[in-house]
Amino acid sequence: MVIIGIYAFLNSFKLEEIKISECEYADEEIIAQIVRDNAAGDNTLALILSSKLKPVKGIQFVDKIEIDYLSKNAVSVTVYEKALAGCVEYMNSYIYFDKDGIVLDSSSEMVPGVPYIKGLEFDSWEAGKKLPIEDERRFKAILNVTQLIEKYQLDIDGIKFTASNELVLTHEKITIELGEGEYLEIQMMNLGSILEGLEGKEGTLNMKDFDSENATASFK
Repeated sequence: MVIIGIYAFLNSFKLEEIKISECEYADEEIIAQIVRDNAAGDNTLALILSSKLKPVKGIQFVDKIEIDYLSKNAVSVTVYEKALAGCVEYMNSYIYFDKDGIVLDSSSEMVPGVPYIKGLEFDSWEAGKKLPIEDERRFKAILNVTQLIEKYQLDIDGIKFTASNELVLTHEKITIELGEGEYLEIQMMNLGSILEGLEGKEGTLNMKDFDSENATASFK
């Protein structure tokens, strides 16, 4: 009877609900399935125990996850995503890197919300290492831009270099011309408020000469 009682008690911890939070880039359905696969016999207690002894790893765009007990039949999953700063295309794949240029992940699809970068050339890459960009000056400029995008929480869709080596950003249907990047800090500091005033519009924002002494930009 004691054994039957223990069995019935343990069997009542049946995993039925998985609540996922802090997930922006990763696929919630994939995370939920991976979590469920790690629950031996769909048992909540077994899942909590295994997650402490052997944390779940290898989820695309995810640095780590934390699984916490909510009830006999539910757990919460907090997702800590990798800090994707930008992506470049390479042989039909998108290579994602952080603000220091270190490759974090790759995907066959472009992730919404991560700036897509054009104008950088390289012939190989390796996860965990810096992208081997041929033009180091351009790469430094790109990293500077991605760091400023994060710093000022800007919504930027794309970054590219023109043939004349000038930086151009895109935000929805607005093209943003920044020139050669001499005034990036002051330009990016003010870009957010300028874009707020242009919400819903389409055209080109010229900020090439926007600096601390000449805080003007034209839009057409």
